Amino acid sequence: MKATPEDVGLSGSRLYKIDHLTRRYIDEGKLPGTITMVARRGKVVHLSCQGKMDVEADKDMEEDTIFRIYSMSKPITSTALMMLYEDGQFQLDCPVSYYIPGFKNLKVHTSNGLIDPDREMTIRDLLTHTSGLTYGFPIATSPVDAMYRERQVTQSKDLGEMVEKLCDIPLLFSPGTRWNYSVSTDVCGYLVQKISDTPFDEFLSEQIFEPLEMEDTGFTVPEDKVHRLAANYQHTDDDGMQLVDPPETSIYLKKRMLSGGGGLVSTVSDYNRFAQMLAGKGEHDGTRILGRKTVELMTSNHMPDNVDLSAMGQAVFSETPYDGIGFGLGFSVMLDPPTAGILGTPGEFAWGGAASTYFFVDPVEDLVVILLTQLMPSSTYPIRRELRVLAYQSIID
Repeated sequence: MKATPEDVGLSGSRLYKIDHLTRRYIDEGKLPGTITMVARRGKVVHLSCQGKMDVEADKDMEEDTIFRIYSMSKPITSTALMMLYEDGQFQLDCPVSYYIPGFKNLKVHTSNGLIDPDREMTIRDLLTHTSGLTYGFPIATSPVDAMYRERQVTQSKDLGEMVEKLCDIPLLFSPGTRWNYSVSTDVCGYLVQKISDTPFDEFLSEQIFEPLEMEDTGFTVPEDKVHRLAANYQHTDDDGMQLVDPPETSIYLKKRMLSGGGGLVSTVSDYNRFAQMLAGKGEHDGTRILGRKTVELMTSNHMPDNVDLSAMGQAVFSETPYDGIGFGLGFSVMLDPPTAGILGTPGEFAWGGAASTYFFVDPVEDLVVILLTQLMPSSTYPIRRELRVLAYQSIID
């Protein structure tokens, strides 16, 4: 549903600053193209396509362009797992080893050798990235990350193979003591599949995508939609871009591991439906996915004072800074805007993806903002923070 900005307490002329922001990045050759969307009180009041979805093919950005959303898959996977929580299938403090027996005897790697963890990993630890798992990023120097790279954990052929590999690799730290961006959400996807006895992609389609009419969201791009898939780019040392995943030969055209942590593609319309469901406390357009109390729990801060959050400030490992920010069950959560140093509202929740995509939901202001583009890595430019400022400065009521 669309409306004018003034109908929902926003200034159209001030919202137009968003177009100036994205156009500057595009004209300077820093981004190929963008879609920005702002909605308030469930009504879209700003939807702007700028630049190219494919620079080499000279294709303009369109509203139905399909994007690799990478880690913006994580909130969707977390939602799927919490749907099973609502069915009484598990409790958040349930040990993961109940479903993955090989996790029962995982050790913690230390400089003095392997030791027993203080306690077992729980499902809450997976949802909050306090599990002791990691990602194996090339820049990470820990021996555990090196083991992930050696075993090619994220290149596994399916979720079952990934979990088997994890059963043979020690934890980076004792569960519940640190926050560390990791394959935790991929393990959540495995749990959805295991608990529901349904293939993970089928569960998402049947329980989330079809009910919310997210017609273009999934793990692969069908042949008849390839022309709508954006090209993906990588930042170069000279502040330019290089093509890294052309649409016509993209890995997203082929079946691969169903990564709940980063494997989905989507459109601005589809992701807005998902975000509006969260803004609506689990319901959108007459379809309820989650209960109100469940969404409130998911978007509350679950980080106690004794948890080390410093890794949230390392852009290669995360999609958010950490000062003034907490973490819920699948999202970052704004705790204190002055400490975070940016406009915002306590209780606002957000996440982003590796190709610089981003969304946030402000329940107090009833505001949803989405940025879609395709430039890796996501830490290249501060456009997410700039977009936040421009969205908030448009509020006039």
